[in-house]
Amino acid sequence: MRIVFMGTPDFAVPSLHRLIKEGYQVVGVVTQPDRPKGRKQILTPPPVKELALQYGIPVHQPEKIRRPEELTIVKEWAPDLIVTAAFGQILPKALLEMPKLGCINVHASLLPKYRGGAPIHYAVINGEKESGVTIMYMVEALDAGDIISQAAIPVDERDTVGTLYEKLRMLGADLLARTLPDIMAGKVKAIPQDPAQVTYAPNIKREDEQLNFSRSAQELYNQVRGLNPWPVAFTTLHGQVLKVWWTEWSSQDAKSLPGTIEAITEDGIEVATAKGRLILKEVQPAGKRRMSVADYLRGSSIEVGMRFESIYE
Repeated sequence: MRIVFMGTPDFAVPSLHRLIKEGYQVVGVVTQPDRPKGRKQILTPPPVKELALQYGIPVHQPEKIRRPEELTIVKEWAPDLIVTAAFGQILPKALLEMPKLGCINVHASLLPKYRGGAPIHYAVINGEKESGVTIMYMVEALDAGDIISQAAIPVDERDTVGTLYEKLRMLGADLLARTLPDIMAGKVKAIPQDPAQVTYAPNIKREDEQLNFSRSAQELYNQVRGLNPWPVAFTTLHGQVLKVWWTEWSSQDAKSLPGTIEAITEDGIEVATAKGRLILKEVQPAGKRRMSVADYLRGSSIEVGMRFESIYE
């Protein structure tokens, strides 16, 4: 069986690696173009490209896969099946209809929940107790295809988007390996998604990163870990951005307006919220490194009674 693999970030690497190690014939890899990265903006290849080149697999990096000349390259590889995982572009109908066994996608949520580009972020931000991976047939609509297989795992209350990402990318590779034999044998009984259960996880925007202290302390705690280690939650004080890497939360009633600092110790900065207190534990002032609150306090003039600014008022 000739497989074309389409993926870009670290999430997709274990799935491609599993295909190679289990002896599947991966005839080509499609990934995003190299992009500038880091402070020095060094042109850097996607992780999937690096793995493919290690095994001598041809790599194609179209800016837009829907262009006819880009599709011709994939067609020349004559795929029986296309496998995608976090590729980053919508596939056109001509590509979806190209392989005889169809196109399947490894998606990091339990569909129909969290269609879109940031399902892992939203699973943590929304305090989900369970997440997982879905393998589905691809259609022209976003993550709307019939479900082939799923695997679920619990979300720990201290998971971050980073730790859950690691768990799900490995789970996705395992589920793919278990699912492919049934696809090859024609034994798949795909299940349509229930439209009534659909939710979305759009890409994170800048305004989604700012803490809104008019929410509860527990919700803000989930937001912080759901943005750690990227893109990182933040607040502002006197117009200066303060990134917030880690917090705890307390159900102790706040006595001040949301966003007001009610207590300061070396263990944390306690901030009033709509319900309870958010305790800042690790922060990063503008232009400086990530640090504990104890280190931050040594060089800061922050005081009880000060109030973090909010775009939400």
